[in-house]
Amino acid sequence: MSNELDGKRILILATNGFEQSELEVPRDRLKAAGAQVDIVAPDAADIEGWDHKDWGRAVKVDKTLRDAKEADYDAIVLPGGVMNPDALRINKEALALIKAFYDAGKTVAAVCHAPWLLIETGLAKDRKMTSYKTIKTDVINAGGLWEDSAVVTDNGVITSRNPGDLEAFSKKIIEEVREGRHQRKAA
Repeated sequence: MSNELDGKRILILATNGFEQSELEVPRDRLKAAGAQVDIVAPDAADIEGWDHKDWGRAVKVDKTLRDAKEADYDAIVLPGGVMNPDALRINKEALALIKAFYDAGKTVAAVCHAPWLLIETGLAKDRKMTSYKTIKTDVINAGGLWEDSAVVTDNGVITSRNPGDLEAFSKKIIEEVREGRHQRKAA
């Protein structure tokens, strides 16, 4: 356990159908680095993960989307899975919260299919990023500059491809938040 992120607060935004490891690995690495991590979902009920080919474990929700404020956090993490970002990308409150983090100059991190949320908020346009291979065309069509790399960072937005990249993804989030890079000037 380190204290790299002591005093930092990270919000993980998810709903039912999040890829189990894509929520749990960053959550656990960020907590181990000293951050307070809150799981935020549209409703107060526990959310259930998707673990490869079937439903996974439930995760306790700390706050509802309605009660979460960007000003209370240093970064937002968006786990993938197919169902999770697909449901959140039609949720106006979720999209507004993601955009608020970006507009405030804070770190926005998305893995796997979660770049769909960056597309919906307009954050993919003209941005170097990566994603799960099946949404590569979606990213490109939204004006993103897609590359096949484990982690891509562009002006405070971190993206990764899949569960195999989670250690590098988590390490980059810790680095960006620790170094204060989340306080970049918003575009």
